[in-house]
Amino acid sequence: MPIIWVLECLEKFAECSLDSALLAGKVEQSCSSVTAVAIGVIFGITNTFRPFSDDIFRYDFKEPFKLQNGWLLWAGIGLFFALVSISLTGAVMTFLNGETTQRETDSLGLLLPLIGSSNISTACLLGITGVLAPILEETVFRGFLMVSLTMWFSTPVSVLITAVVFAFAHLTPGEIPQLFVLGVALGFSYSQTRNLLTPITQFMLLG
Repeated sequence: MPIIWVLECLEKFAECSLDSALLAGKVEQSCSSVTAVAIGVIFGITNTFRPFSDDIFRYDFKEPFKLQNGWLLWAGIGLFFALVSISLTGAVMTFLNGETTQRETDSLGLLLPLIGSSNISTACLLGITGVLAPILEETVFRGFLMVSLTMWFSTPVSVLITAVVFAFAHLTPGEIPQLFVLGVALGFSYSQTRNLLTPITQFMLLG
């Protein structure tokens, strides 16, 4: 699964010493290549197995604030919904558990000590976590999986199924509820615009 490839790249990056800027650059280049290959494979699959809608994998910068389907407007709406939902979910989990839920350390968390260690490593980190990961994940989950599911299920059901897969794919069991509501928010905003810039922007802002 493409997302696992990115996580493996991130884990290798986290194992680097703080001064290994050159190696960090090589890892970013590797992750960029994996991202390009993974997206290329997805595009190839959709071109082989038809029919898909004409607006699949649409990245359109036009009319960002159009009320009906403006990609930036609905990214903002989805972001607000995601923040509120995640906060409420966290509060409910805290109430049920009787204590504050501790955030699990995943691959991204292991990378935090590298921030600021050098300009190159910081730039690489921002490129991987802030750009490559959102583009790849949203292309896979919303652009491919969710669109594929709408061929057999209604849009709301497709959003929910995709959100479940999205939550479990991050391999952090303690954060599955929050990741699920995030996936719902991403799927909801994407369904309004059919433009992948919407969930990608939303994901980047949340990151």
